[in-house]
Amino acid sequence: MKKALVVVESPTKAKTLGRFLGKDFKILATYGHVRALPSKQGSVDVSNDFEPKYEVIPEKKKHIDRIKKAISGVNTLYLASDMDREGEAISYHLLKALGLNGNGKKRELAIHRIVFHEITKEAIQSAIKEPRDILIPLVDAQQARVVLDYLYGFTLSPLLWKKVRTGLSAGRVQSVALRLICDREKEIQAFTPKEYWSIQAKFSGQKEKTPFEAELVVYDSTKLKKFDIKKGEKAEEMVSLLKEKGYTVSAITHKSSRKTPPPPFITSTLQQEASRKLNLSPSRTMRLAQQLYEGIDIGQGPVGLITYMRTDSVHLAKQALHEAKQIILEHFGEPYALPRARVYKNKVKNAQEAHEAIRPTDLRRTPEQLKSVLSPQLLDLYRLIWNRTIASQMAPAEWDTQTVLIDSQDKTAQFKATGSVLVFPGYLRVLNETAKETLLPPLEEGEALALEEIKPIQHFTQPPPRYTEASLIKTLESYGIGRPSTYATVLQTLRNRDYARLIRKAFVPQEIGMIVSDLLVTHFSHYVDTQFTARMEEQLDQIAQGKMAWKPMVRTFWEDFYPLVKKKEEELKRSDILTEKTDETCPECGKPLVIRYGKYGKFIACSGFPECRYRRPMEGKEKEPPQETDEKCEKCGRPMVIKRGRYGPFLACSGFPECKNTKPLKKRQTTGVPCPECHKGELVERRSKRGRTFYSCSRYPTCKFSLWSRPIAEECPDCHSPYLIVKKIGGKVYKCCPVKECGFRAPLETEENTGTST
Repeated sequence: MKKALVVVESPTKAKTLGRFLGKDFKILATYGHVRALPSKQGSVDVSNDFEPKYEVIPEKKKHIDRIKKAISGVNTLYLASDMDREGEAISYHLLKALGLNGNGKKRELAIHRIVFHEITKEAIQSAIKEPRDILIPLVDAQQARVVLDYLYGFTLSPLLWKKVRTGLSAGRVQSVALRLICDREKEIQAFTPKEYWSIQAKFSGQKEKTPFEAELVVYDSTKLKKFDIKKGEKAEEMVSLLKEKGYTVSAITHKSSRKTPPPPFITSTLQQEASRKLNLSPSRTMRLAQQLYEGIDIGQGPVGLITYMRTDSVHLAKQALHEAKQIILEHFGEPYALPRARVYKNKVKNAQEAHEAIRPTDLRRTPEQLKSVLSPQLLDLYRLIWNRTIASQMAPAEWDTQTVLIDSQDKTAQFKATGSVLVFPGYLRVLNETAKETLLPPLEEGEALALEEIKPIQHFTQPPPRYTEASLIKTLESYGIGRPSTYATVLQTLRNRDYARLIRKAFVPQEIGMIVSDLLVTHFSHYVDTQFTARMEEQLDQIAQGKMAWKPMVRTFWEDFYPLVKKKEEELKRSDILTEKTDETCPECGKPLVIRYGKYGKFIACSGFPECRYRRPMEGKEKEPPQETDEKCEKCGRPMVIKRGRYGPFLACSGFPECKNTKPLKKRQTTGVPCPECHKGELVERRSKRGRTFYSCSRYPTCKFSLWSRPIAEECPDCHSPYLIVKKIGGKVYKCCPVKECGFRAPLETEENTGTST
């Protein structure tokens, strides 16, 4: 008979733990959360002090029954879910579903909560030796978050359905992220470029004839500012005068500078760097990190390769610091090592100091040693984490910066040239980041220089850039909005709702996203404000620390929020939201023309509809730039591009209007889901010989993975499958986990489903 039962969330984690625990332990998985708020109205009893009405998730009943049966044969139960709020809540709700309290239903059953930040033998054995009780403040914080999100979504989303269209959603963090994207787009549209000029020259010395560049910084004995040269005519005039002058080196200065390495990864910085360097989406990054954390078979069974990947702490354990120093000494030598370990301070508000940064569980396990056992993407992510951890404990990089000032003979004009040389690479050796060096030739003060070339350079100020996935996460984090586990889901939701699309790696808000954001900002500005949302996150942290009760916090929110929604429900008219006034009159009936929003975007129509049906396309409407393809026009040989018309996308010649060749777009529709088998391709929509739609890897026939059900780029919240599939069951549309043993199922928000989760 087994003496102890260990319960974790995922089967992969259970398999890895099985390597380190003896035969006296049985390990089972809950496959994620076991109880949840049903996706329907009334799941939070507002009249009964916001009491949540949890229900056992139907698909989890079989897992609970299996755990309940196993309990009868053991005397100890270890709850080993993840170490964050969600993990604490899973353990709490499992006990409720099993009908157990904190001390066990029977006296002979001991119940312990154990946590570990890495799945290694030492960490697990240490956790079992030092068990604890469930931390109710953490559970309360998670419960407050769930109830708040439910009340926010199930109250505000129906308003969007009534006033805009069905299938839309609002969210406590999601709507703030959408506002940031839309506000940035408005800044870009309102931006007016400002012209300015600079003057660049090339000089050469008497001994060293290699030309080098310098910029004019003083003219007519006056130091130049950025916008002092506003027109090209003025710049040309200055150039003609400067050509006639002689020049000498007036001063040479040297300055040493040092740059320390960035801290080890937390969740948000890992997502940002993986997006920048590996072109991975945040959700994909988290799925890969989950695999590395839960265990990969590297020859002797599954091994957890990195520490817990949902963290906001930059702290490193003493053992990791010791390993890092030994590796630096062995691979790079003493100059690259530090006399004392470098300690970083957490910049994230309310970071969990007891947690660790994301690092390899064993730094001696180098990326090169894992090449044969990890897929390319897993290896790339592991190398990114390994390199960053080692670099964080290496010596700074050092530069020598040289500044040369060049005066005209009459002392009225001065040019400046700057050069930099990397003296010592330090941590750059590991991060493989090339240091930008600008070499200047050997020069001496008082040396006469020859003016080889001088020219004016035109510049224009640039609008602020659109948010990328990485920069949006960084901005949300800087405001203290959201938490490590939420960013990937929030960004994916914005895309799923078609509120924004990723074009050339940047978020471009769609018309429906702008309409929703404008509605929320105009009528619910307080609830999509960055400071308000950040303040709520701080209150959740205070609840987790036991400094605040969760129900009063929710009550304060609800007493202001609910009356406002009901008021706007009565005041707002759908026509007011989806139409804009114009100064034009209808050419057919004389009534005012308005801008309406329809299935294919905005158009101009008569306000007298339906009596008058005059309508026309928007003139001068800015469209997305056509997307280039590899296909060539058979008429002129120029590249074909994808354009969007009334009946959807089509292929057109990029030489339009000289060449007006068009043809149907046969490009396969992508799903955004990476192939779960080869991890290199992407699942795309195809048609069988009989016309049935199916989904398969874009690398077919190299990879033959296929599905009949439409995949969604969402991670299963229970077993962490990297994608879900769409199924129609009993007239309702659901998103389901493809793993049969898991059984996760949740309503998919479509027009066929009403009253589903938002």
